Amino acid sequence: MRTVPHQREVVRGFWNHQAVYAKKFTGPRAKIHFERDIAGVQLLVKADIATPARLFEGETESAGGFVAIFAAIDTSQNAEVVYALLDKNARLSLMQQLVKVVAQHHQSGLIQTDLYFKNFLVETKTQAIYTLDGDGIRPLNTLFKTKQKLSNLATLFSKMDVQDDVWIADLTQRYCTQTNMQFSAELVTTVWAQTQKIRAQVSRNYADKKVFRNCTDVKVIQNFSRYAATACDFVVEEKTLTELDAYLENPTQNIKNGNTCTIAKAEIAHRAVVIKRYNIKGLSHKVSRAFRKSRAATSWANAFRLQMANIATPKPLALFEERFGVLRARAYFVSEFVDAPDIAQFFAQTTDIETKQQVALEVAKLFYRLYLLKISHGDCKATNIKIKDGKPLLLDLDAMQANAWNFESKHVKDLQRFMRNWQHAAALTTLFKDAFVQVYDEADDAFSPSILSRAGVI
Repeated sequence: MRTVPHQREVVRGFWNHQAVYAKKFTGPRAKIHFERDIAGVQLLVKADIATPARLFEGETESAGGFVAIFAAIDTSQNAEVVYALLDKNARLSLMQQLVKVVAQHHQSGLIQTDLYFKNFLVETKTQAIYTLDGDGIRPLNTLFKTKQKLSNLATLFSKMDVQDDVWIADLTQRYCTQTNMQFSAELVTTVWAQTQKIRAQVSRNYADKKVFRNCTDVKVIQNFSRYAATACDFVVEEKTLTELDAYLENPTQNIKNGNTCTIAKAEIAHRAVVIKRYNIKGLSHKVSRAFRKSRAATSWANAFRLQMANIATPKPLALFEERFGVLRARAYFVSEFVDAPDIAQFFAQTTDIETKQQVALEVAKLFYRLYLLKISHGDCKATNIKIKDGKPLLLDLDAMQANAWNFESKHVKDLQRFMRNWQHAAALTTLFKDAFVQVYDEADDAFSPSILSRAGVI
């Protein structure tokens, strides 16, 4: 089910004719991780907090390994999967239940230090919630209990969809009621700010650091002359990545052949992909790019950033950079090919007014989500937005920025650039203006309408 190289494997199967999950701990710190996991489970059991029954613990037959076996919970899924499948009202109900469980942890003097939705199991028939991963369970710090509790609560909220942050006040009040903590508007402000800070930090750690090294999602190979990162489910030989130019030189597959970049469609490892090479235009350009993060690397990071925020974008498959030691040269970004029209093509091909209105609304929601996440795209022309199954997908991520100090100005420019796509189409201009006003005005944010005003949308 999950592998952390040289540390841990989680497998599903049967043991003594019973459905179980088993954790196998390996590597030099195997015993420490194993004992910490068992100790955390024991703390949960002692506190009467629901957790899957521990059936076995001990050493593996091979020296230096340890295993813990837990009963599988029938008809259950982790909360991350459940949350993604629910409608808004049901998501709120789930969050209320998760807040109740986290409050129960805190009341028992415990804290989940690795707080992710996937570390909670939801039994689909009864909606009972089980806490997983004893390795992350610790006693609360006696000196900073309140600070720890609120930070832990904010961590839980940071895993919500950003548009569900409107529930933070209600959920904080529920938490306070259960833990006998005094509720106030200032407390809500503190928790809300901490939620944004944690969400941004987790995104930075993942998109700007983790996916550039070996991890669960990415495999990295590098040497003096090259750097290659590939998605773990994209099984491709390193030699193929060194020969990407052969695909780009095929005139029948060429999408763009510009001075700045060359783009082509291809088939690699039985998958339809898009290859984008960032060209070096001359000696001065080569020198200026040698010491900076490549635009391909920026696209790679931003694709993972958007995925993490549940914003649709073609799946990032590979990043390849030609190098001379620490100096960078040409760089390539490989992503999944999405067979769908861009937004201008979609509206030119669509005649049904209700379909147009719904898609316009989805596009407005995309922009508002970017606004809440403080992400600016940088080039919102029509060809950089595709429409797939009635939903927008963002392309061309090399100019995207997150949490810039002048983010609001950048968001205004994104809106202005998007609206310029329709400057000669009065009907579409009106359609998108109506959609933006509906989405931004309905938001519980005093700044939203002024953003639209500054962008000239209203």
